[in-house]
Amino acid sequence: MTAQTCPHPATDPAGPTGRLATWVADVGLGDIPIQVVERAKHLLLDGVGCALIGAQLPWSRVATNAVLGLEGVGDTVVIGTGHTTSAPAAAVLNGTFIQGFELDDFHPTAPLHSCSLIIPALVSTASTRPDTSTGAEVLLAAIAGFEVGPRVGYTLHGTQMLDRGWHSGSVFGTHAAAMASGKLRGLDPAMLEDALGLAGTQSGGLMAAQYEAMSKRMHHGLAARNGFYAAGLAAAGYTGIKRVFEREYGGFLSVFGEDHDPDPAPLTGELGHRWETATIMVKSYAAMGGLHSAIDAARNLLKVVAPHDITAIDITVGETVYRHGWWTPQRPLTPIGAQMNIAYATAAALLDGTVLPEQFTPARLDSDDIWSLIGVTTVHLDESLAHAADAQRFRTGIAVTTQDGVVHRASVALPHGAPGDPLTNAELVEKFHALADRVTTPARAAAIERAVLHLDDLDDFDDVLDLLSAPVAGALD
Repeated sequence: MTAQTCPHPATDPAGPTGRLATWVADVGLGDIPIQVVERAKHLLLDGVGCALIGAQLPWSRVATNAVLGLEGVGDTVVIGTGHTTSAPAAAVLNGTFIQGFELDDFHPTAPLHSCSLIIPALVSTASTRPDTSTGAEVLLAAIAGFEVGPRVGYTLHGTQMLDRGWHSGSVFGTHAAAMASGKLRGLDPAMLEDALGLAGTQSGGLMAAQYEAMSKRMHHGLAARNGFYAAGLAAAGYTGIKRVFEREYGGFLSVFGEDHDPDPAPLTGELGHRWETATIMVKSYAAMGGLHSAIDAARNLLKVVAPHDITAIDITVGETVYRHGWWTPQRPLTPIGAQMNIAYATAAALLDGTVLPEQFTPARLDSDDIWSLIGVTTVHLDESLAHAADAQRFRTGIAVTTQDGVVHRASVALPHGAPGDPLTNAELVEKFHALADRVTTPARAAAIERAVLHLDDLDDFDDVLDLLSAPVAGALD
């Protein structure tokens, strides 16, 4: 890591912005529990698997052609395409790929998709640094990003941002990407403070993109680019907003948290002692994270209900899932709309027993059996869940009525993969191969697995990039 010869402190080292910047500058791998380090490597493997399966999706190809047409060639790998382009453009595309099929990680209480922010920022940073980046440096920088993003989300009460219509990960994510990139660059606390200020002024993203727009898949890629730029500008001496989190006029919390009582305390509360990396949720299904409880509940009902016997489906959810995951769908749905809509996800789970890429092909999206079940689905808001504990806030209840008039019920508070029931590291490896082996050779997938899971022993991160660069097959071809 390129250390600053004369480290400079943040403007107010005791303030929330200054404390965060100082921690990012000072933290080392030896300060992090070994189980957190191991989890981080497995999270990165999951993100790489999502990038590989996302690289050649139809909408990803549109994005690739558009961005390469705007930016042209460069030196930074565009994962799974065989192309290289400028570092900022690669960050956009690599983030778009990781988010491309709603299979990537998310934080359950401060919602953002960490790998789609951090991996692109680090790939682009490594390609532009004058020094070779070791695997250990990249791993440490990734953990810094994993820790920062959710903490920014907590200051704005996490899911409240989704409830208000913001794409929360695009709001919180610039900081995660900036701190990962800044850590890899070896920035001191003063420069990291500038990077936080430059990141915060680029935050944004409208959640209405979930209905039919391809752009929802690009939001985190754009945030990754913005964070990469924030760190790069700060490294060059271009200053950002000082004390960005505590500024009363035009500061990050005062603007995004207006009338919602933002709280800077969680930004650094238990920093270095409570590890958000361990809380990040890994998905089992290709759908918005808030729908996973519904999918698990539907799968549980399949033990006692035959799909062709169903005459009515009634789903009850809390406010965040209701606002984010329910509207009356129109036939046919776009893939992104289907991956966000609780009626479609539940119908697919009841009929197919899972929700994976096969459930979002053009033929499946317009299938009569899917739409028959959607047509008998109602969704209700349980307002009491707004005040429930985190472990109950996303509880989903499904009541299915069959032709004999019997009502069968299932309720899931937290799906498999949530912090109380996380996917094990072994399950993460299985998921990686379930994705990667679809689109590349098992030998290449195995080599990628070895490199990522031994990242801290790798002398040159370019060895990973070489494995990721070649084209992959299309998951929906």
